[in-house]
Amino acid sequence: MPIINIKRDLLFKALQKEYTDDKFAEVCFEYGIELDEVTSEKDIIAREQGEDKAANASEDVIYKIEIPANRHCQSTSALRCCYFTKCNPNIGTDTYSSMIDLQEKLHQNICRRRALVAIGLHNLDTVQGPFYYDAKAPEDIKFKPLNKDKEYTAAELMELYKSDGHLKHYLHIIKDKPVYPIIYDSNGVVLSMPPIINGEHTKLSTNTRNIFIDAKIVLDTLVTMISEHCGQKYSAEVVDVIQPDGKVVTYPELTTRHEIISLKDVYSLAGISLDTEKIAKLLTRMSLSTTVINEKEVKVEVPPTRHDIHIAIAYGYNNIPRSMPKSSTIAQEFPINKLSNLLRQEIAQAGFTEALTFTLCSRDDVSEKLNKNLASSKATHISNPKTQEFQVVRTTLLPGLLKTVASNRSMSLPLRLFEIADVVIKDDKTDTGARNERRLCALYYNKSPGFEIIHGLADRSMQLLGIPFGKSDKGYYIKGADDPLYFPGRGADIIVHGNRIGSLGVLHPDVISKFDLNMPCSALECNITDFL
Repeated sequence: MPIINIKRDLLFKALQKEYTDDKFAEVCFEYGIELDEVTSEKDIIAREQGEDKAANASEDVIYKIEIPANRHCQSTSALRCCYFTKCNPNIGTDTYSSMIDLQEKLHQNICRRRALVAIGLHNLDTVQGPFYYDAKAPEDIKFKPLNKDKEYTAAELMELYKSDGHLKHYLHIIKDKPVYPIIYDSNGVVLSMPPIINGEHTKLSTNTRNIFIDAKIVLDTLVTMISEHCGQKYSAEVVDVIQPDGKVVTYPELTTRHEIISLKDVYSLAGISLDTEKIAKLLTRMSLSTTVINEKEVKVEVPPTRHDIHIAIAYGYNNIPRSMPKSSTIAQEFPINKLSNLLRQEIAQAGFTEALTFTLCSRDDVSEKLNKNLASSKATHISNPKTQEFQVVRTTLLPGLLKTVASNRSMSLPLRLFEIADVVIKDDKTDTGARNERRLCALYYNKSPGFEIIHGLADRSMQLLGIPFGKSDKGYYIKGADDPLYFPGRGADIIVHGNRIGSLGVLHPDVISKFDLNMPCSALECNITDFL
């Protein structure tokens, strides 16, 4: 969910009221949002770029507020100082940053990461209407993109941005299409190539006086947020849009819609038993004009500044009465969790320390660093990773344990670690296209490999699971395997009931060095789901 940064003093000025940090956190919760962190611009830059970069940064207190996908419009209204901009007067630095932040947050939620809507904000004084929305072949599109000093064709931009941490996530929307969308003015000046990038020619700055917005679904939200700080408050110039069939439509529409709410719906959705008069008062508190139709229904007028109606928030989440479920059930621990807990206790008693590592990791962690091919890892990829460290869902527990060892190299040797947790494997036979697998992973790190210790842990685990040693259908044994993860001749598969459930061995020196380690290490990893 998107997180917005708001300067505390500007927020309190807009609300005409001040709060302590704890009290404001309570207010946010009651409103259906969450105060994620209290920080400052200086602290943020110091964490992300280093202390040197933060030397001249502002120390103004910043509230980082998490906005759920269903709360974008009410939240921006209530915390509107984060999103102010100006269409006619000068745009200050804070206002400019807030305006860009609004655009990006809308892209993240209601715009479905630009797949549904791409918002373009342009300096109107640099272009000449009318404006044209067209589609052209990539090689026929050429312009200077935002923050670049030379022109590129659309095909060249696709190559340029495939390594860009921000824009690369949107390239797939149009990359394989025969034509790309393009917006240009009457003189052929390119405004943007949605949903990828705007042109440098219409770039906004703190000196911009008039803003041209190309968007539709979120247009009302943008206009109502921006208009409060126009030269003439709450005003915006309309634009006539000529559609392909010749019909002329005027934007922004700024329409008001009406909704009928019944007592039955309120009770079934929120579990609140209220009369129509009480509902009308609550919605009035939320700045929604409400009329009582009869004893069972109310009519609500929803302005263009809003997209939702939240009676439960007005009533107060903490005021909703708790109730017992209508059906009684008896809780029981999942068998896989019970088995995992029993194994944890025994492995800890064997002298191993349990670790809890991240479920997400980098692509290299499950492939290149383990001397394996990424395609063979069957990893589930994250479409919008925030960092390179969290690109895929782990397919093995080993990288997490190796990173833990690397972070604790100063501790006395040997290091014995284990983890029992889920990994996710792609599987076309399942409804979701992937399946969870509960794994046991352990490693031993010391001046000598300690293969016998890991082998002994495997024997002990099988003993606890009631699996005798032997090559019968009811037993287990280890079988030498040529696995690039392990040192040649020092790796083996674990065979149980005739099926491979995992492996163990001395890790290959290349694997160890890729995790910034310099001593031998033995490891064991196996699937315990099949033992249920």
